[in-house]
This record gives sequence, C-alpha cells and structure tokens, in this order.
Amino acid sequence: MLQVSFIRNNKEEVLRGLAVRNFSDAENIIEKVLTSDENRRAIQTELDNTLSESNKIAKEIGGLFKTGKIDEANKMKERANTLKISSNHLKEKLATASNSLNELLYEIPNIPNILVPKGNTEDDNEITFSEGEIPVLHDGALPHWELAKKYDIIDFELGNKITGAGFPVYKGKGARLQRGLINYFLDKNTAAGYDEVQVPHFVNEASAFGTGQLPDKEGQMYHDAKDNLYLIPTAEVPVTNIFRDVILNEEDFPICKTAYTPCFRREAGSYGAHVRGLNRLHQFDKVEIVRVEHPEKSHEALDGMVDHVTEILRELQLPFRILRLCGGDIGFTSSLTYDFEVFSTAQDRWLEISSVSNFETFQANRLKLRYKNKEGKKLLAHTLNGSSLALPRVLAGILENCQTPKGIKIPDVLIPYCGFDIID
Repeated sequence: MLQVSFIRNNKEEVLRGLAVRNFSDAENIIEKVLTSDENRRAIQTELDNTLSESNKIAKEIGGLFKTGKIDEANKMKERANTLKISSNHLKEKLATASNSLNELLYEIPNIPNILVPKGNTEDDNEITFSEGEIPVLHDGALPHWELAKKYDIIDFELGNKITGAGFPVYKGKGARLQRGLINYFLDKNTAAGYDEVQVPHFVNEASAFGTGQLPDKEGQMYHDAKDNLYLIPTAEVPVTNIFRDVILNEEDFPICKTAYTPCFRREAGSYGAHVRGLNRLHQFDKVEIVRVEHPEKSHEALDGMVDHVTEILRELQLPFRILRLCGGDIGFTSSLTYDFEVFSTAQDRWLEISSVSNFETFQANRLKLRYKNKEGKKLLAHTLNGSSLALPRVLAGILENCQTPKGIKIPDVLIPYCGFDIID
C-alpha cells in the first residue's frame, strides 16, 4: 500500500507511475485520496485540540477544588463533559474517515520502478537475458503429459478421481524426482545464505492482507469460511508475515529466508490446451526465497536473487530466458519484476517458472514492517521475494527437454538427490 504522505508530496510522480501501469481513472482516485486525507487530517486536528483543552481543564478543575472554588469547578466539569462527548464523536468520525481513506489506498497498485518498460501485455515484456541451446528432439518426442503416462510417473486421472482436475498424483520415479528437486532447491538456497523455515499452509486475513493477496486476489485463494483462513498461494505469504508488526534495527539487514510449501490456487477461468498437464495446477510444490532489506540495498539484492536463480537453471542445463515485466503485466504489489522462462521443446513455447520481485515499501507499509536508523527514526523496510523454484514447469521442462528414445535423462546435478540417472 502506498503511503498517503508519499502521494501527497509526489502526486505527479505517482500519476506518471500509474500511467506506466495503464491504471484506469488514476487522476480521479488520486484526487479522492487527497480529499479524503485532507478531511481526515482536519478531523485529527480538531480532535487533538479538543483533547488538549480537556487535559488543560482537568488540571484546572483540581486546582479550583483545592482552593475552594466549588462553583467554578462545577462549571468547568460541565465543559469537560461536553468536550468528552465531542471527543468521542470526533474519534468515531476519525475512524470512519481513516477507513474510507484506506479503502481508496487499497485500490492503488505499487508505483513501477523507473526500469519498468511501458506496455500493455506480456508481449511487451523486455527480454534481458537468454542462455542455453534449445535441443533438437528425436522423432516421436512427446509433451510431458504423454511422457508422464508412458513412464507411469504422474497420474492426472487418479488425481482427478481423488480430488479434481489440477491435483495430480506423482508416482515412483516421478515422486522421487519431485522430492529431489525440492531438496536440491533448498540446499542451493541455504548455501547462498538463506535460512530455512517451515511455515503454516493456512494464513489468516491479516496475513493475506499484509502481502497484498487481499483484496486484490481474493477470488484466486481457497478460503475456509468457518475459520476465516486461507490456503496459501505461495510461501511468500506466511514467510513475509513473520515480520508483520516488527521493528528491526539497521544492523539486522539483510534478512534472508527460504521455505518449501505446497501452494494452492483456484486458477479460476484457466482453460484450454495451454494449461494441460503440469502447465497450470490447483496444488503444486514451490521453494521460495524472501528477503527483507535496507531501502538502499534492495535493488542490489534483487540483482543477486536474479543471479541466484540463473545459477540454478544453468546447473539444471535447461534453456531459459529472463524478462523484465512491462507496466501492463507487472503484479499489483510489485515495483520491479523479472520473470524466468524455460523453453518447452515438445510444446514449442516458453513456460514461466519463476518471478523475482522487489516490492520496495508497498508490502512493508501494510505489514507495519519498520526499522530504526542510526538516528532512531522508524522507517519502512523493503521486501523482496522469488520462486527458487516452482516445480511443475521445471519438471515439465526436464521431462520434455531431456527425453531420448531410451528414456528421460536426469540432469547431473539431480542424480545424487534422485538416486537414478534415467527414467525408462
């Protein structure tokens, strides 16, 4: 959530940023925010003056009683009662005004970093890096959903029977490959300085709000209405909320966390051939990296996260590319995002397998995540996160790109984790 003081002091910058995002009706909502904020501040000033007068009168009443000026004291008490009623009324008005202001602020996305290119759709994203040769497959090469059936390693129909579409069952070497990937990703992350944590797979409403899933992505999350809990769409949510309502010290930076969790997404409206097999699931595994950074270091940290994911994909020997997302494709909470895509040779298209983002102060403002600088002033920290990595499409890329007439060769780096070198 943007700070209202930032909007007030940087109105033109905010409008320029929202224009990069193609955010409709930006001028109207910003004017509403400023008007609402002016109203809230006026009520706050009136309340402060009322409370100040009340405190002054309370001291005077005590002095009057001590000096025997009973009548004057009683008159002052009447005034004090009037001020008390007035202050209670003003507190209610202030709460209403603050809520109205926040409802407006919730509608405004983060301001894109200066590096974010203009554009409307994913077609306008900038390719910043690519590496790896796209393999030439043998005649009769298959997409991963056919390979899964051929080698009996993933059963989509069984998952549909047990739960429904989008909940596959991994079997035999498929299950072991999944486990191997998870352990490999976690080992890479912890070796790079990320502390591993295990977190709940349900979060409360405050946590979902803190990282921006609410109210923006409410329809995409599974919700337990009875207990008002949400199944996590990513480990980013519980891991980042470790620091909700926390005040850090400057020397605490950087804070680096990694976690493996299953992820749950309703993916409403996702149909068609492009979501077949592992391309889009309602439940999938992912290893996440999260950082809390000093504002002066966050973009350097983002570059480091990009380099880290790049190293993993090099070790997996998969052809990949990195894209800087344009204003029309960047997420609601992000200031700057890089997407990683692996080329699926059998499907002849690129598959997104990671997003690495800097949210700057947007999440921290919602989370009330602050730090004390050397002067003792409390400032908002910066938060970042990235997939390191999401398993379904990585697995799809391995199955499709590493297939041979004799079977699916396992990348060398994964053999110690899997205990086998080929799926045949």
